[in-house]
Amino acid sequence: MKLGTFSISLTVKNLEASRLFYEKLGFETFGGNADHNYLILKNGDHLVGIFQGMFDDNMLTFNPGWDQNAGEVDPFTDVRDIHSDLVAKGLEPTQVSLPEGGGIGSFVVVDPDGNPVLIDQHR
Repeated sequence: MKLGTFSISLTVKNLEASRLFYEKLGFETFGGNADHNYLILKNGDHLVGIFQGMFDDNMLTFNPGWDQNAGEVDPFTDVRDIHSDLVAKGLEPTQVSLPEGGGIGSFVVVDPDGNPVLIDQHR
């Protein structure tokens, strides 16, 4: 199973203050849209997403089909296959959005300590 690129998704109180903080750590804006209350920041191969008002908890995020530069990788494990595999292993997703026919989709599982893990496919 290939989970794709990894990032941490942080819920923040002030998007601009958080952007400035992470820039001091050497991160640069890589993607996202401040007008939509989120930015993706990058430092080397390290990705941090900052999100204002979009979700309640920080999350571990995996993007099947993407590398650390949001470039497509092939082959990759489709989010639906990952979902089926994890359900077969006894995990119960808390949120699921898996349209039929392939393409984009996502789901969330929660680890034993309450940390959400988002599997979010964009292609």
